Formats: sequence, C-alpha cells, structure tokens
Amino acid sequence: MAANPSFDIVSKVDRQEVDNALRQAEKELATRFDFRGTGAEISWSGEEAIGLQAETEERVRAALDVFKEKLVKRNISLKSLDAGDPRPSGKTFKIDCKVIQGIETDKAKAISKKIRDEGPKGVQAQIQGDQLRVTGKKRDDLQAVIALLKGEDFGVALQFTNYR
Repeated sequence: MAANPSFDIVSKVDRQEVDNALRQAEKELATRFDFRGTGAEISWSGEEAIGLQAETEERVRAALDVFKEKLVKRNISLKSLDAGDPRPSGKTFKIDCKVIQGIETDKAKAISKKIRDEGPKGVQAQIQGDQLRVTGKKRDDLQAVIALLKGEDFGVALQFTNYR
C-alpha cells in the first residue's frame, strides 16, 4: 500500500540567481548615465545580506529599484527581499537588504490554519522546521490546497515541492 500523496510548502531562493541579478544590477549601475559620479554601489554583505550605497538618498533608492527589476526578470519574488530604509552613513546613504529563506513559525501556523479552515476535509499540514508538509488522501485535494494558497498573500514567497 502506497503512502498518502503529499507535497512540501517551502520558501527558498536560488542564491545563484540572486547573485546573477546582483551582478547585472552592478553592471547597470556602472554604465548608466544617471548613475555616473553618484558613487552607486551594490554588493554582498554576508551570506544572506546585500548592501547598496550612493551619495544621495534618491540615487540609493533608484539603485534598489534597478536591483528589484533584475530580481523580477530572474523570476525571484520580491517577497523574498527585505529592504530597509535609506540611512545616512558618513557622506553616503546606505540600504541594507536581507534575502529571506524559510517560512517563519507564525506564518507557517497561519498557512496551516488556512488549510484546516478552508481546505478539503482529510488534508493535514505539519510544520517541519522552516517548511510545511501537506498530506491528503487524494491528489485532487492537494491541488485544491495549492490553488487555495496561491490565491492568498502570506507575505512570503511560497514554492510547492516534492509533490508525490
């Protein structure tokens, strides 16, 4: 007898794609006319953090927009990027961004509650660390759960993996 069908709900970002978007943004900041002489820079500042800086607040915001545009082109949800507000740092302005990986416990509980309340009968969701495992008796029920979750906004980018 085969086990019940299941799938995992995760929130992961391909670091290589983020790095590619960062490199493209870096190249565009170096070549675009409106960024010449503004000291606009973008770089990794740790494993899951990105730093932007420029001489004025509006230029650092524009640099962030360029980076967001590159992320969208690489199919990375902007929900996976937590960008702070511009802050003065000496003669420059800086923005610190964090790449969000995994589903936080409170968001996982909200997703689990949504599945329990509005999902088909017989479907269970278990929190396993920073992801959720959803099991049910029928594959159609699992697809209904995926459709239900795609229609909701939990403030985190969701991917559905290990569907079997």
